[in-house]
Amino acid sequence: MAKQKRDTRKPASGRLRIVAGKWRSRLLPVADVAALRPTAERIRETLFNWLAPVIEGAKCLDLFAGSGALGFEALSRGAAATHFVENAPQAVQLLRQNIAALEADNATLLSADALAWLQAATAEQYDIVFLDPPFAADYYEELCRLLATRRWLSGNARIYLEQERDQPLPELPDGWKVLKAKTAGNVRYALLEAANRRSSE
Repeated sequence: MAKQKRDTRKPASGRLRIVAGKWRSRLLPVADVAALRPTAERIRETLFNWLAPVIEGAKCLDLFAGSGALGFEALSRGAAATHFVENAPQAVQLLRQNIAALEADNATLLSADALAWLQAATAEQYDIVFLDPPFAADYYEELCRLLATRRWLSGNARIYLEQERDQPLPELPDGWKVLKAKTAGNVRYALLEAANRRSSE
């Protein structure tokens, strides 16, 4: 059994700020849910600098969406659509309210367990996937495997992965590579690329 990790990210402050784009500096409330930790502003700023060449018009999937910080930031910066998946009722309710407040008609929301949904739902292809599960869950390798084998990814999709600093990167599916990786405080974060799969597969 995988060793359980303690989530050491700072607790949510009650609001998150969108860093840049059409909703720049908009403040959104954050649900008071255990282990819900919005990705820090400085990490989001770095991540979306990495994603700048591909964010415009991208179709995004925000798994374990929580506050929606990553998915909303993507929409603010020109993504074509974001699909949020979250299973905590309070977080789902607030995500729904924030989508309405932003009039984000290119956002969709599903109340579901992200892992079970990847296993069972009819796959669509996404250009960018945000993977930020609770640190203690240690789902990373299985999530990456499902994204690859069930064909949830467009060609050369980008996958963002956030985990505790002392956790090693998971074993990646064939053809995946690490484009960028950094640490900030107790957090390790990385941007991965999933190469085009051969048509014969």
